[in-house]
Amino acid sequence: MQPEDFVQKFAECFNTTAPESITAETEFRKLEEWGSMLALIVIAMIDADFGKTITAEDLKSADTVGQLYEIVKQK
Repeated sequence: MQPEDFVQKFAECFNTTAPESITAETEFRKLEEWGSMLALIVIAMIDADFGKTITAEDLKSADTVGQLYEIVKQK
């Protein structure tokens, strides 16, 4: 799993946010579209695309997409 692949898959979870506006430095909870439903979608994407299981607590402990990548990488 490469960081750019993770960022791309993360960005694909959004419907109205432009994928190119999401980078490893993006503070995803500040995005207008972010909410509990999108959090569940991201958790499911990580499981389906990367074979990793994260919890809501894991998600809460990350501020940026890059930090979330690092958490997923450690799983």
